[in-house]
Amino acid sequence: MSVSVTFLGGLGEIGRNCAAVEVDGKIMLIDVGLMFPEEEMLGVDLVFPDWSWLVDRSKDVVGVVLTHGHEDHMGALAYFLRDLNVPVYGSRLAIELARGRIDELGVEADLRPTPFKKWVEHGPFKFMLIPVTHSVPDAGGIAFDTPEGIIVHSGDFKLDTMPIDRVPTDLPAFAALGRRGVRLLLSDSTNAERPGYEPSESSVGRPITSVILDAPGRVIAACFSSHVHRVQQIVDAGLAAGRTIAFIGRSMEKNTSIATELGVLDLPPDRVRDIREINDLPPEEQLIITTGSQGEPFAALSLMSHGRHRHVEIEEGDTVLISARPIPGNETAVSKVISNLIRRGATVVHGGNAHVHVSGHARREELLTFMNVIRPRAFVPVHGEYRHLHAHAELAREAGVPFVAVLEDGDRIVLDGKKTEVERGAVPAGYVYLDGSSVGDVRGSVLRDRGHLADEGVVVVTVGIDRGTGEIVHGPDLDSHGLMDDPGSVLEKAAQAVVSALEGQIGRADLGELQKTVRQAVGRVVRGETQRKPVIFPVVIEL
Repeated sequence: MSVSVTFLGGLGEIGRNCAAVEVDGKIMLIDVGLMFPEEEMLGVDLVFPDWSWLVDRSKDVVGVVLTHGHEDHMGALAYFLRDLNVPVYGSRLAIELARGRIDELGVEADLRPTPFKKWVEHGPFKFMLIPVTHSVPDAGGIAFDTPEGIIVHSGDFKLDTMPIDRVPTDLPAFAALGRRGVRLLLSDSTNAERPGYEPSESSVGRPITSVILDAPGRVIAACFSSHVHRVQQIVDAGLAAGRTIAFIGRSMEKNTSIATELGVLDLPPDRVRDIREINDLPPEEQLIITTGSQGEPFAALSLMSHGRHRHVEIEEGDTVLISARPIPGNETAVSKVISNLIRRGATVVHGGNAHVHVSGHARREELLTFMNVIRPRAFVPVHGEYRHLHAHAELAREAGVPFVAVLEDGDRIVLDGKKTEVERGAVPAGYVYLDGSSVGDVRGSVLRDRGHLADEGVVVVTVGIDRGTGEIVHGPDLDSHGLMDDPGSVLEKAAQAVVSALEGQIGRADLGELQKTVRQAVGRVVRGETQRKPVIFPVVIEL
């Protein structure tokens, strides 16, 4: 009986993490994450895995198990459940963070909080969550006990010796699986190129405290809303400095509320106030914890940097602490936010100029330790750009793992007796776009058109033709958008070219041919005059 793992996202990119484990013809998913759009994805809100293959096999899909509560691992879950409503397993915090998104979409879901280190049986699957340390509490790796041996997925992890919640990555539990024999290891590759060990989360506590204690006025701190341990350290530093705390940003308010209810965040109620109340206090007694560490255009910190936040106006003497590093692709946006904050008089402390951030992902020596503890027979690196996967694969080969393969989205690894095989391009795994309220309606051709419109502009040409006489009785009227500041002379020449091109054709050519003639005439003039190739919309009307 063969067992397989098919990858729908997360291999060759940061985000969209999603893998399908198949046993006895049934399928269990590991995570259903999203990716934030890249610059060229104009108008796109979010990017999802392509689960059309699973919809075609809907009767075979039996569940989802979440590694942790980050958007790149569970952000697309609500939309997936709208198509395939199956039970969802995960830690308490992961389930509650996912529940918020699911409730917003109005989906009735079967969410099953799952304890760590206890085997769960569901259909032909037997799996267990194992605690790991990451930049969100209650994160886990997953072990599947299958007919072809044990499959281990590390989840996102690091080997933090002094975690804030005193729950380290459970190496003894992973070692016990290694002694039983692990057939396949799937492991986090994000920091595979970086040598050494990632510093402990607790190492940023003292620098953060120093920043807040030394700040002469108001402190505004930004970090990921799901990074509860970082929020806790910022809160503790604020309390030590005698400050009152306010939270800003929808996700920050929601996630801190969930974490407090579950007991993973300690917030003294008498020291937390609404943002509208905290402004009545002296600046040196205020600590505002906000979203926007990644330069998101509508996040609270970005609005503050542009002077458009309705409750907070940046002033001389403010200290802004950005306790994060930019996700790849967000560097420019974050840099602009920092510059704007400084322009408004704030002192900005961030991960690039102070030790106020550490990664939640293991570096090279940690990955090697983890691999040596598990001692897998086969290894596939996951979670990372191709360069990260490649570096992790090289590390596995150096460690003597018998079978190592770098896979990409859409590929499948099959375990069948003594054979381990890779199937390239086994399923569709392209990007699926959330654009407004629609999922999957926008394709690559639409994005190319949007890019063309954004880069080159558009010219609309309207011509009215007398059906009886064959004469031009209206126009040509030309209107441009995004072409140039003063296109008047260019459009006049283009209008003359349209008149010349249509002479003799009216009455002999159909509307489609006339529109083609208009488009070509305008295109020749505009290219010759401006060296640009705008999108040209010809409108030929018979009157």
